[in-house]
Amino acid sequence: MGKNIVEKIVEAHKVSGELKTDSPVGVRVDQVYTQDATGTMTWLQFEAIGIDRVKVPLAVSYVDHNMLQQNFMNPDDHLFLQTAAAKYGAYFSRPGNGICHQVHLEQFATPGKIALGTDSHTPTGGGMGMIAIGVGGLDAATVMGGAPFELNMPKVVKMNLTGKLQRPWVTAMDVILEILRRLSVKGGVGKIFEYGGPGAKDLSVPERATITNMGAELGATTSIFPSDKKTKAYLDAVGRAGDWVEIKADRGAKYAEVIEIDLSLIEPMIARPHSPDNVATVKSLAGTKVDQVCIGSCTNSSYQAMKTVASILKGHTVAKSLNLLVNPGSRQV
Repeated sequence: MGKNIVEKIVEAHKVSGELKTDSPVGVRVDQVYTQDATGTMTWLQFEAIGIDRVKVPLAVSYVDHNMLQQNFMNPDDHLFLQTAAAKYGAYFSRPGNGICHQVHLEQFATPGKIALGTDSHTPTGGGMGMIAIGVGGLDAATVMGGAPFELNMPKVVKMNLTGKLQRPWVTAMDVILEILRRLSVKGGVGKIFEYGGPGAKDLSVPERATITNMGAELGATTSIFPSDKKTKAYLDAVGRAGDWVEIKADRGAKYAEVIEIDLSLIEPMIARPHSPDNVATVKSLAGTKVDQVCIGSCTNSSYQAMKTVASILKGHTVAKSLNLLVNPGSRQV
């Protein structure tokens, strides 16, 4: 029987349990990363385990959240994170290098691998064709200490994409907002969303990463795309061509559910206060006064997103009543 992408990756990493929905399964983890809002406790817990070096192939300590130094506490945390990384064999990403998810996508995310991060938006890496899951600090610490990661096997839901986005006005963000509108913030609990279909081939890795990043708002365990020619093109562009492998679902792969999405029918969407699933079309809110626009975040801060906005703004001036903030997601962007 054909296997889906999730089954292939989990099977290749499985150390205990079985690939059966809701059954416990233990997997070997390739990458663990932390950020400074959650990383201090994680590295203190790892330190308490009492081993000399991290036991995963790659560990990264990012500083990207608590950037305002109003007293001694954040600088002390950052110094601890830097020295802990040096002592235990992890990379350290300095303040200013960028948002952990964007930097990790550029520098380390690899098709077919399993990654854990101490942040809910870790599934960003799913845009690269890897299983990337947000976890608590103790889970991350014990895995860095050599333990497998244990979870109940989620349901795998196929998101079958057809058509093409009506660029530049419709973006990947509109895709995930449409899914949130349909399924709500609890629609992904106990599930992994596996994207595929002919429409997936139209999306670049940064676009895919926007969708998998915001999949966290669905309550999903994670989301994942195939690794294909678009993945290879991205890895070539960031100088990591050697990390590419093709990963796709087999013909006849089984899923708990299939959801159809025609990308050509999606229009510009917006999430209103106070929930990501309180979604409306931009058209329905025409005429609403806007005071501030922020282009960035871990969801929409790629080079592609920046270039799209820059092309629209070129030759124009920001309205006097508007406060515009632009935050590239990484030093590389």
